[in-house]
Amino acid sequence: MTDSNTDIAVVSLAQPLESIAEDLGRSFQQYGFAVIRDHGIPQDLIDKAESLSKEFFALPEDVKKAYHIPGGGGARGYTPFGTEKAKDAKVHDLKEFWHVGRELDEGHPLAQYMADNVWPEEVDGFKQTFSDLYSAFETAGGRVLEAIAIHLGLPREFFAATIEDGNSVMRLLRYPPLEGAEAEGAIRAAAHGDINTITLLLGAEEAGLELLTADGEWKAVAPPEGALVVNIGDMLDRLTNHKLKSTQHRVVNPHGEAAYRARYSMPFFLHFRPDYVIETLPSCIDPKNPTDHPEPISSHDYLMQRLREINLA
Repeated sequence: MTDSNTDIAVVSLAQPLESIAEDLGRSFQQYGFAVIRDHGIPQDLIDKAESLSKEFFALPEDVKKAYHIPGGGGARGYTPFGTEKAKDAKVHDLKEFWHVGRELDEGHPLAQYMADNVWPEEVDGFKQTFSDLYSAFETAGGRVLEAIAIHLGLPREFFAATIEDGNSVMRLLRYPPLEGAEAEGAIRAAAHGDINTITLLLGAEEAGLELLTADGEWKAVAPPEGALVVNIGDMLDRLTNHKLKSTQHRVVNPHGEAAYRARYSMPFFLHFRPDYVIETLPSCIDPKNPTDHPEPISSHDYLMQRLREINLA
């Protein structure tokens, strides 16, 4: 159940999906966000991943930058500070990150869309741990999409084929500690919407994640320990003709002691297959305005269009 009928939904994935689909759908329609407990990602795997992420980011700059792939659009490996910026933002975000993506066998019809991963040799267990976490995120994301399908009146398995071998990306993220009086309340990641289908975020317990409500107010997202924050991305917003909302959100530095610590998180950007055509669902077209919906576009073309806007393509 949710904590409040008008607040961001907090639901358990251990419940039958039919019992949470309405709460989840309402929250995604109102806020574009929900909080998921009992998501099935083992806590010991999360702990190990957090430890290895910190170990990697503590490496010397020249070692990390050896894993930066020029011209790769940040799709795999390391992206240094000051590379990505939010759409229309004047300055780059204060963060560094590492991407793990799907690998497909040579000859797979979608292999051309997915580069091989690179793995840091300096961190023991990195490849195994983050390969396991990628799979666990994918399983949890598939279950959330089942609940969304139920909410939309679609067959429960509707999204399974749309995301099979999709170009999903897991990001290990570090925001550096800030210094000086201006650190408290500083913007670490400017307001933005996510490009993908849905995003699942670990590590949002550290205060700072905020979403922009329909009333134009910034609302803090404060999940319980170990929970996932899930938000709708632009692709699912487009598919549902804006019924499920891709909401602008940002990361601000908290106040007090936490303002001067580094912040770590791990978002999983779940994507449709590159060849999936995002065409508005018939049930999401207003019969009174049958032409008022986005044009069909392949998820790959849409992704490339959007990556150019944020300085990653």
